[in-house]
Amino acid sequence: QVHLVESGGGTVQSGGSLRVSCVASVTPFSTYCMGWFRQAPGNERVPLVATDGEGRTIYADSVKDRFTISRDNGKNTLTLQMNSLEPEDTAMYYCAAAHRLLAAGSWCYDLAGPKVPIVWGQGVQVTVQG
Repeated sequence: QVHLVESGGGTVQSGGSLRVSCVASVTPFSTYCMGWFRQAPGNERVPLVATDGEGRTIYADSVKDRFTISRDNGKNTLTLQMNSLEPEDTAMYYCAAAHRLLAAGSWCYDLAGPKVPIVWGQGVQVTVQG
């Protein structure tokens, strides 16, 4: 069973930076598509970035050039570095995973694709004060 645990986040002033991380209890981690979503109060959960573990990474336009995803397959860790944060980035940030063999046609390869299959972490709060 896949288990994801996020950490990091917090509160920062507009223009600042934060990092969120996710540790996944999957083996091998490299066979999993990993990503980050966020959900602001009253809004749906939206995808920000996905990386398939084979070199393909896609970003939402809203965070492209400001956010950077990275993964350490040796430590089963996924990290999202967030720079130039704006109040509109305030949300709960969720780590997501799906086995790559099951993820064809899904959010893993097209952020607008269906969010299945997917496993979620518990989420971590990011607050940007303007």
